Amino acid sequence: MSASCLLTGSYGSTLRYKSVERMKPIGKHSLLGASGEISDFQEILKYLDELILYDNMWDDGNSLGPKEVHNYLTRVMYNRRNKFNPLWNSLVLGGVKKGEKYLGTVSMIGVNFEDNHVATGFGNHLARPILRQEWHENLSFEDGVKLLEKCMRVLLYRDRSAINKLQ
Repeated sequence: MSASCLLTGSYGSTLRYKSVERMKPIGKHSLLGASGEISDFQEILKYLDELILYDNMWDDGNSLGPKEVHNYLTRVMYNRRNKFNPLWNSLVLGGVKKGEKYLGTVSMIGVNFEDNHVATGFGNHLARPILRQEWHENLSFEDGVKLLEKCMRVLLYRDRSAINKLQ
């Protein structure tokens, strides 16, 4: 994920809350990460809780997968943008359903895409070029961790107020 994994809540340059979780499981198959406004992320989580509850009420054995949740988030973000009341977040959603991997991102204005690696904020500008150059399908877990550490180190150099914790 990129700098969205940093565990801080800030107001301007004041880093007051150092244990804010910006990643949450959504349903049985998905994990959501967010950068941006914490209160707006909480609003998004409220929407998703209602969606998952409504889906579970059908009791038909089906459950929402990451692709469906990503599509829903795209519609929510785009709808709020059109009402001139955007949710100030960039979201990353990943998951696996029936062996099919999925990773996508949604911006605060509803722009979305899916890829093998995604990032938010400065991660799009600083980490993704590294990922484009060094990531490949058969990357081992150890090499993946090293690559992520390299990306996070570059992002840490950019952000003078980052802390050394990842979620």
